[in-house]
Amino acid sequence: MKTNKTIFPYLVAGAGIAAGLIALNSCASIPKGAAAVKPFEKDRYLGTWYEIARMDYRFEKNLAEVTANYSVKDDGNIKVLNRGRDEKTGKWKESIGKAKFVNEPTEARLKVSFFGPFFAGYNVIAIDPQYRYALVAGNNLNYLWLLSREKTMPENIKQDYLTKASSLGYDVKKLIWTKQ
Repeated sequence: MKTNKTIFPYLVAGAGIAAGLIALNSCASIPKGAAAVKPFEKDRYLGTWYEIARMDYRFEKNLAEVTANYSVKDDGNIKVLNRGRDEKTGKWKESIGKAKFVNEPTEARLKVSFFGPFFAGYNVIAIDPQYRYALVAGNNLNYLWLLSREKTMPENIKQDYLTKASSLGYDVKKLIWTKQ
């Protein structure tokens, strides 16, 4: 009997840790009020995108000439190749990850991982009809990207995306404008 009482706290703690890991694994939310593009055409989104602006965070600190390339993997998921040049060192940095659709592939709501089983939200919340410009939201108001098929974005599209982001609660003054 005494053995069961001493093991019980460890079982409870282990279950809590397991639940936490499962929650982290499926952490692919979308900011309140935002909606992923639907219908979404995955094949049109594939290829190279230039980062026009981002909410800064440590993995992209000091990066310029940032691109994201999306391609289909053999298992049907999406390979993500992010690349940028560190302005302080001049060295190129690269991260390879994977993305999976949260729901059906016709909704631009994905979860992306660069670190094993841990996923984060990747939500295309605006895209032009020709799939040349995109506004991407992360899990929360700390993650936002403006992407373009070219190294620039027309001012009217940029302003539309900034207005949309502001209406969702993003502080667009915090955006880092990527040097391409």
